[in-house]
Amino acid sequence: MLKNCFYEGMTEAGCDEAGRGCLAGSVFAAAVILPPGYHNELLNDSKQLSEKSRYALREVIQKEAVAWAVGIVTPEEIDKVNILNASILAMHRALDQLKVRPEAVIVDGNRFKPYRDIPYSTIVKGDGKYLSIAAASILAKTYRDDYMRQLDAEYPQYDWKGNKGYPTKKHREAIKTHGATPYHRRTFNLLGDTQLSLVFKEE
Repeated sequence: MLKNCFYEGMTEAGCDEAGRGCLAGSVFAAAVILPPGYHNELLNDSKQLSEKSRYALREVIQKEAVAWAVGIVTPEEIDKVNILNASILAMHRALDQLKVRPEAVIVDGNRFKPYRDIPYSTIVKGDGKYLSIAAASILAKTYRDDYMRQLDAEYPQYDWKGNKGYPTKKHREAIKTHGATPYHRRTFNLLGDTQLSLVFKEE
C-alpha cells in the first residue's frame, strides 16, 4: 500500500516526469498536493496501470487534489540544457503553477535541484511508494501521451500514437527513411548508433 506522505504535518507536493527516455517531443512533469490523510487504493505508479485506468485516475486526481499542475520543457530546451536538467526544470515549472504553495517536495528518482527554499527528498521508485508521486506520474504520463497523439497527426509515419516518442524499432526505421522532424531531440542518438548527423536535413 502506498504511503500518504513523507514529511508529516506539512503541505507536501509529489513530483514525477514522463518522456525522459524519448527521442522526440517535450518532457512533461507534474506536481500534486493531496489532502491530509488521503487514500486511494487504485493509485499506483503509472507504468503499472492500464491506459484506461490512468485516464480514469487522472479525472479523480484533478477533482480530489488540493492542487495540481503540469510543467513542460521543449525539445529545443532539452538540447540546450540536457535531459536531466530539463526533467528537473519541468518539475520546477509544475511547482511554479501550483495554486497552493507546498512546504515540502518529494520527487521520484535520485536527482533534483533545490526549489526555492523548500525542503525536498528524492525517493527511488517513489511513484510506487507515495500517493502524491504516483498521482504526479499519472498526470505527467497522460498529458504527455495526449501531446504525442497530437504530434502523430502531423507526422504519422513515426507512429508516435503508438510509441509516444520512445526508441522503438519502427520509430528508428522511420527516422532512417524520412529523416528527423523539428520535434526530435538533436542531442539524442536517434538511430541507435553514431550517425546523428545523417538524420537532420539541411536548414
